[in-house]
Amino acid sequence: MSAITTHVLDIALGMPAAGIRVFLELRVEDRWRIVAESVTDRDGRCRDLAPDPENGTYRLTFKTGEYLKGQGRTTLYPEVSVVFERRSDAHYHLPLLLSDNGYTTYRGS
Repeated sequence: MSAITTHVLDIALGMPAAGIRVFLELRVEDRWRIVAESVTDRDGRCRDLAPDPENGTYRLTFKTGEYLKGQGRTTLYPEVSVVFERRSDAHYHLPLLLSDNGYTTYRGS
């Protein structure tokens, strides 16, 4: 499978982050075109963002502020955007590890 997928783990709670809105965009010339929108499920996953995407430069945006505000928490990062290049037909899984005042991401499997 050559999909683009993600998941979010709330590392402050040590649990999946359910209910985060996620947008996947493809760069076309000098503009971003929305390819998919999703919301993380109860396991913090978006399994169906792009089942068969083309190669190119993508931006994955997580609406983290909405999620944290809904829990009565504040954050320095109201949204997190990750820009990456898809260069092959391999599966691109890009997790987000989130806390109130920090985040990290990596290419998972």
